[in-house]
Amino acid sequence: MPVLSIFFGIVIRMWHDDHPPPHIHVEYQGFEALVKISTGEVSKGKLPNKAAAIVKDWCLAHQEELLDNWGRAQNFEPMERIPGADYD
Repeated sequence: MPVLSIFFGIVIRMWHDDHPPPHIHVEYQGFEALVKISTGEVSKGKLPNKAAAIVKDWCLAHQEELLDNWGRAQNFEPMERIPGADYD
């Protein structure tokens, strides 16, 4: 599963040809969650509150890039890296 971004120990991934709605897979210190691109909200799994807030803000700030990557993923095309919340 391609890594789109890593920041503050949070790993953001997206699978090729994944199920709708458009979402990202987030891993942080043993926690795993699916986060909806449209809202930045955790739809499945769990993240600590601070990590969930950081991911939500990042997701909403990069919604266009995430949706572009979602389209690429559905067509089995290479995805683009996205700068992290720490601007790395």
